[in-house]
Amino acid sequence: MCPDPGGLRRADAASDAALAEGVKSKEEMPEVARFFGIVVRMYFADHSPAHFHAEYGEHEALVEIETLSVLRGDLPRRAMALVLEWAALHRQELRADWERARGGAPLEPIAPLD
Repeated sequence: MCPDPGGLRRADAASDAALAEGVKSKEEMPEVARFFGIVVRMYFADHSPAHFHAEYGEHEALVEIETLSVLRGDLPRRAMALVLEWAALHRQELRADWERARGGAPLEPIAPLD
């Protein structure tokens, strides 16, 4: 899948700096799903509201689980559409993994989009 050049928007500099400052080890940011080049992670002991991190290439977005609104960052248009479709299908599993992460328990993998 090639990103649409018209849909490419980088997160603003403040968001990039905030994301860079929060770099964590792989143990602190387990992967819960991977599909079409998109990686979905949840960090242990992350801030509220309940959310997940979606990464696609050099782009990253934080998406709130309840509303599916973007809290920070951005993805190319097509990648964002896939993430939102996936999240809508797996909202209950995302909520459960958020609770596991808050409690420091291992996260359960979530099925990718087919």
